[in-house]
Amino acid sequence: MWADLERETMQNFIPYTLDLRGRAFSLSQPKVMGILNVTPDSFFSASRTQTINEIGKRIRQIVTEGASIIDIGAYSSRPNAEDISTAEEMKRLRQGLDILRKLYPEAIVSVDTFRADVAKMCVEEYNVQIVNDISGGKLDSRMFKTVAQLGVPYILMHMKGTPQTMQQAPYYGNVVKEVCSHFQGSIHELQDAGVKDIILDPGFGFGKTLEHNYQLLHDLEELHQFHLPLLTGFSRKSMIWKPLGITPEEALNGTTVLNTISLLKGVHILRVHDVKECIEVVKLTQALKNNHV
Repeated sequence: MWADLERETMQNFIPYTLDLRGRAFSLSQPKVMGILNVTPDSFFSASRTQTINEIGKRIRQIVTEGASIIDIGAYSSRPNAEDISTAEEMKRLRQGLDILRKLYPEAIVSVDTFRADVAKMCVEEYNVQIVNDISGGKLDSRMFKTVAQLGVPYILMHMKGTPQTMQQAPYYGNVVKEVCSHFQGSIHELQDAGVKDIILDPGFGFGKTLEHNYQLLHDLEELHQFHLPLLTGFSRKSMIWKPLGITPEEALNGTTVLNTISLLKGVHILRVHDVKECIEVVKLTQALKNNHV
């Protein structure tokens, strides 16, 4: 069994390199992306940071625990989240990015936004190097063109609906086929627009039932057909705590399990709240792989 897992890990994992505004960023080994929420209403209450001290403390924690990327978001994407204005999103991000760039001017940062104007502001004013769009370009028709003009990598996620509607009885004939079809069309659009580096995120928990999420995880290898880096984000989501009858605060162990499965299926980036524990997952799965070699 373990020999099979080792072989699968080696076959599934394809190294890539991203161009971060002239800086080569190797994905020859899996990377950890630490979540920085500058919101008052994210689903995991312990991740919410709003004051200068809270934001600074969280940034230092992400960096010292070993994350390679900091993903900053100011618009909560939890189900039924309150819609906020572009101005409010920018205000929150400016506060967070001011602190981040003062502490770590060279850090690799992605911005979690579906708005082209917000992405443009973050890249041009704060040298943010990656745009992470939960809507896959569906909520702002200017996003693909804007990312191409900015010349930064783009995380293309699959979501059915909006954060306000996505969990209202989502339906798929075949969730894996529909996610792949979405990616196929969007990848062509992005490449036609001139976007060079694309990262795929199947969007666990975004417009999907528990069954949809686990079917996607089971067949995650299907996404390697696009020959692009893969990102997954399971951290403390309901697909973990609902089946176990626990809370997001108790879902660290389950997050670790799904991150491990994800790495064995060839994922390149893990987006998490708990950086230290995820770094341990990466180290141990890499030890498994290296021992086979």
